[in-house]
Amino acid sequence: MASVEEDEDIEVVVVDNWSAEPVDSAQVGARVIRLEDERGGPASARTAGLDATTAPYVFPLDADDLLLPGALGRMADLLDATPEAAFAWGDYELFGDYEGRYRGPARWLPWSLLYVNQYPVCSMFRREALVAAGGWREGGYEDWSLWLALAGLGLRGIASKRVVYRRRMHGPNRALAGQRARHSELYEMLHERHAALFARREELLHAEDPPVWKRIAYPIVFGKRAVLPFRFEAWLQRTAMKRGLSLGP
Repeated sequence: MASVEEDEDIEVVVVDNWSAEPVDSAQVGARVIRLEDERGGPASARTAGLDATTAPYVFPLDADDLLLPGALGRMADLLDATPEAAFAWGDYELFGDYEGRYRGPARWLPWSLLYVNQYPVCSMFRREALVAAGGWREGGYEDWSLWLALAGLGLRGIASKRVVYRRRMHGPNRALAGQRARHSELYEMLHERHAALFARREELLHAEDPPVWKRIAYPIVFGKRAVLPFRFEAWLQRTAMKRGLSLGP
């Protein structure tokens, strides 16, 4: 909570997602919403937070992650200065089990998004864009699904190209590993949920105009088949982040 304190006038909502010890509002100095359904995942928690806010900009932050000083103000200023952008993302640093930096894509890439999600979970959204996209939906790959919904609405975003927050690393990500084990099933769900966007694949390809290597590699390496084993994919991401390399164009 301390990392959220800013000079800006912000509205903070803490979502207690079925924790063993209920979060006390006075202790954290913010409004607390407790979810009583133990089956709810990250999508339920984020949607509850969205429903509880009235702020024009929304930034979801996971419990273990830390905002950099002034980050919210800088992201809001970026959206203020770019009225055509419905959302903004940045980079993040890693700490804990290992350190590094994740560099997000330099621009909005809907064709690439059909194959792999490279946009940070913790990004800033215009409230009306989130509502129009339906917020975060349960079923797995909730963040990827949100980005696809935003793309399906024809909305665009902007990269801040600065570090926005710090993400704590706890070793193997069991939740992500579980999703990767079900990747074909979940990817098919995304394809059905966002069928209209996937049907525009060729149009999006021409608009993005990726390099030849990417046109060839993405449909093979990513997509439904996901030929990279999860352990190798995780190692590849760790190596890139430790060296501060970009995983997106």
